[in-house]
Amino acid sequence: MIDLLRLMRPKQWVKNVFCLAPLIFSGLFLQPQAISQAAFAFFLFCVASSATYIVNDLRDREQDRLHPKKSKMRPLASGAVNVPEALVLLGGLYSILLVGFWLEPEVLSVILLYLLLNVAYSFVLKHQPVVDIFTIALGFVIRVYAGAVALSVPVSSWMFITTLCLALYLAAVKRRQELSQSGAGGRKVLEKYSIGLVDRYAEMSATGALVFYSMFVLSERLELVITIPIVLFGLFRYWYVVEALDGGESPTDALFDDKQLLVTVIVWVAVCAWALWPEQV
Repeated sequence: MIDLLRLMRPKQWVKNVFCLAPLIFSGLFLQPQAISQAAFAFFLFCVASSATYIVNDLRDREQDRLHPKKSKMRPLASGAVNVPEALVLLGGLYSILLVGFWLEPEVLSVILLYLLLNVAYSFVLKHQPVVDIFTIALGFVIRVYAGAVALSVPVSSWMFITTLCLALYLAAVKRRQELSQSGAGGRKVLEKYSIGLVDRYAEMSATGALVFYSMFVLSERLELVITIPIVLFGLFRYWYVVEALDGGESPTDALFDDKQLLVTVIVWVAVCAWALWPEQV
């Protein structure tokens, strides 16, 4: 049971918090109905993301057995879970999504786009340089859009491009650390990259994320101007974790392993909620 749970990678569900961004920025975070709608979208995305991890692990299990870390950490590669068990679990997750489609067809339509994108990534796009990084980043943009659809609220174009740039930053850093720690043998696509190249990608994306977030704040949410220094500190701290502490291959691990980074995210959420707190409350 524990190995099946590991196959679903619940630790990675933190990425699906991006679904909740529209709940915060719309100012609806005190309304029970809005909270339940956003939480349901988050839950469905957790199911969908776990399904994509299983598909990816099934596809890459032979290659993962040759990797020094993945051969031990991933249940299919290590033999802790066999293929039939993984397929049964995958079928169960897809069944949950079918029920979700009956309850929230609009949200599931967005999630279907995410599933198709990740199938394309697992079989084709992950081997294409630059395209692989953008595919990962688009997954985060889709998460934000799913949260907006669940609440029936518009999302600023600035927020979409900010999310894209932030996700590109995280994806570029992930590729950098894979190159640094495992070399080109970790992934076939890494043969097409160099550390200097992905460093430039990361720097450009981080700068874009800060600029576009600032433009979003100054043009649409002036009350959030106090959060700009917090975002800047978070970007600096994450790069410190990468450069000095050799983290960042897994953004999730970097977040949970570095207390300053985790506190920065919590403070940013708290300040956003305080600044956007409905006046009538």
